[in-house]
Amino acid sequence: MLRKALAALLLTAAPAFAEGDGPGPNLVIDVTGTANGQIVIDLAADVAPKHVEQIVALAKAGSYDNVVFHRVIDGFMAQTGDVQYGKAGGDTSMAGMGGSDMPNLPAEFSDVGFDRGIVGMARAQDLDSANSQFFIMFAPGDFLNGQYTVVGKVISGMEVVDAIKRGEGGNGEVTEPDVMAKVTASE
Repeated sequence: MLRKALAALLLTAAPAFAEGDGPGPNLVIDVTGTANGQIVIDLAADVAPKHVEQIVALAKAGSYDNVVFHRVIDGFMAQTGDVQYGKAGGDTSMAGMGGSDMPNLPAEFSDVGFDRGIVGMARAQDLDSANSQFFIMFAPGDFLNGQYTVVGKVISGMEVVDAIKRGEGGNGEVTEPDVMAKVTASE
């Protein structure tokens, strides 16, 4: 009896992702380019509340619309979300260097591992420098665990993620990158 109670407690207390849609909110990304389709991310407000709040605010303001996947490394991840320098149709040569007009966020590290489909916040050397950019894992990346804030997991459209155009440069820079045409957040 005690063993069952402990197991139930551990299952409800652990900040992990269940299969399918969790409590949300959900980030819905319509992708155009080499990859075409929709990606749905279950954001983990229980794991990274400040980061999720900022992502939702940026999505609701339309800030992520028409932002490119500027850094895509085969077998690793696809990065996007530079609302300052990453807008399609303009000069995206500085994409990856910017953020938004919102403040940088303090790290919200967790014990959620960087598995395939996990979404993490990009940052500079400063642990508390995440702002608007995020990345989606193509494959597990345990070396990121405890170093970057996990904000969610892809629950639909992983085939779209897999089709995102890869970068050719040494740092995964993409020529004629795919675009997040429209990004919405639902509660």
